[in-house]
Amino acid sequence: MTNGVYCDEEEFINVDFQKTVFNKGEYEYCTFKNCNFNAVNLSSVSFLECEFLDCDFSNAIIKNTQFNQVKFEACKLIGLGFDACNDFLISFQFYHSALDFSSFYKLKLKNTFFESCSLKEVDFSESDFSASVFSNCDLTGAIFQNTTLQKCDFRSATSFNIHPAENQISKAIFSSDNLSGLLQSFNIKIE
Repeated sequence: MTNGVYCDEEEFINVDFQKTVFNKGEYEYCTFKNCNFNAVNLSSVSFLECEFLDCDFSNAIIKNTQFNQVKFEACKLIGLGFDACNDFLISFQFYHSALDFSSFYKLKLKNTFFESCSLKEVDFSESDFSASVFSNCDLTGAIFQNTTLQKCDFRSATSFNIHPAENQISKAIFSSDNLSGLLQSFNIKIE
């Protein structure tokens, strides 16, 4: 358990943590609705099975922060360094959220679910997203280098560029409409 407060099944609504002190500690089964964490220092905080709805985490500091079975819905998570988090039992679900310019570098996040998310310029390098789902996600400029994407579902993902020889993509699922994202690196023209 983290030093500091312990909150269990509490609800935080319309709190601007740029103006109100965020108490560091452990939060279990808590719900945060329409809260502002923009540029807030959340280092060494534990979030266990929490839900964040319509929250802004842009540029928050999440060094050694623990996220275990956390759900983000309609959240702004711009420029977050998830790679600085505590990776013990780390797991997420993302729905209708913007994660542009964030980094998951070297994280093991198997079975992660992304639904209708903006993942522009996100760094997935050297991470393991096996069996993850990228449903209706925009992956413009996302970086996939030495990434494990086995059994991932990219059927409705758009604007990705995944080099098959530089990433592990066996048994990943793609639609015939988005195959060009696998072939861009080969300089092949598809009509």
